[in-house]
Amino acid sequence: MSDRVERPLPTARPVRAPLGPNFRRLFGATAAANLGDGLMAIAMVWFASALTRDPLLIALIGVSARAPWLLFSLPAGVITDRFDRRRLVGLMDLARCAVMVAFVGLIAVLGRDVPSPEALAAGAPAPEHAGVLVAGLCVLSLLIGTAEVVRDNSAQTLLPAVVGKDNLPRANSRLWGVEVTMNQFVGPPLAGVLLAVAVIVPFGANALLLLVSGLLVLSLRGGFAPAGDARTAGRIAWRREIGEGITWLWRRPVLRSLALALSVMNMASSVGAVVFVLYAQEILGLFDGWAFGVLLAGAAAGAVLGSLVGERITEWLGDARALIAAVTAMGLAYVVVAFTDSPVLVWVVQFVSGVAVVLWNVISVSLRQRIIPDHLLGRVNSVYRFFGWGTISVGTLLGGVVVAVLEGWVGREWGLRSAFIVAAAGYLLMVVFVARNVTTARIAEAKEAVEN
Repeated sequence: MSDRVERPLPTARPVRAPLGPNFRRLFGATAAANLGDGLMAIAMVWFASALTRDPLLIALIGVSARAPWLLFSLPAGVITDRFDRRRLVGLMDLARCAVMVAFVGLIAVLGRDVPSPEALAAGAPAPEHAGVLVAGLCVLSLLIGTAEVVRDNSAQTLLPAVVGKDNLPRANSRLWGVEVTMNQFVGPPLAGVLLAVAVIVPFGANALLLLVSGLLVLSLRGGFAPAGDARTAGRIAWRREIGEGITWLWRRPVLRSLALALSVMNMASSVGAVVFVLYAQEILGLFDGWAFGVLLAGAAAGAVLGSLVGERITEWLGDARALIAAVTAMGLAYVVVAFTDSPVLVWVVQFVSGVAVVLWNVISVSLRQRIIPDHLLGRVNSVYRFFGWGTISVGTLLGGVVVAVLEGWVGREWGLRSAFIVAAAGYLLMVVFVARNVTTARIAEAKEAVEN
């Protein structure tokens, strides 16, 4: 008989099931669409700043882009609960592609004599067709924004059918990672390079990327309408169906509190975002498009890190504490931006804020997708985004007004800085609100209600 002691075999790490080919297609579509969004994040504001230095006119373009969330997000939820969500996402991408192609034609005809933003700020005359081109940017923003309302709401309700609810945190983390990477890390610097070639190039590239995204989404296999009895059928009763979504959300304290907090935070951030290009040019001295893109890439670099470590942070702190930490970090970032003139320091706090944004998004989106029943997912999600995104248009307009009014009293520099002081105040107020209303006990109660 052998006296050899057998060593126990090492415990194997659990193998996660692959997310599948449909997720890879959705991932590719998300990458393409958000790369295009990243190009537009620079190209549109840079083009606008070469047409006018008026913060109210620049704010008007931002309002045009965000107003559809205030006007159409609730009806979009009803539509999402009635039709194939894959087709809605794909067709909206193709519609955005068509609108972008039309705007490329407008630039080709009227946008040849546009000066650089630096030259316009130094006193160069505005181009001959500046008014028409600003109006064109407003129309483009409005149409693209309207399509995005349906597209984005449908895309979030699409994901549970692609990966299943058990894989939502992992899938959302990957999607948020590639979304922010392309939207803020790759797209903005690339836009600066393309703008150096010609102002028309990033707009044309975005049209091509939207075409790719639309075709990838339409290639998803399977059924993506609400299944069986969950699908809302019959003639649309807009008031009743929208009311069902509002009532369901409002009776869930955690979702209600998250929606209200997001509404204030997004309004606050848009107060600063609408004048950020003017702040970067006139206070930080970043008149080159590529430099502005690198500045914005700080948030994207943080978002990449956030997508990698967000799950560990959540496991360490718990959902509630992680949300509080995220809001605190975003608020303090605006405090720093308001009082510094260092591009490096702004990049660093953008990095920290990027981690926080992904942390907030992964927790809140996964929670919504987990606890909202499928037949209400589109409507409740649209109500949530109505609160969260609808206020962006209000904040955008407010940002332009704040700067336009205060610069006459405190000067141009502190007029621009004041927008970030307002943003910081809004976020820091929400730290207290989230700490009091989004607790560990309430989150656990919401999850248990679904399981029971």
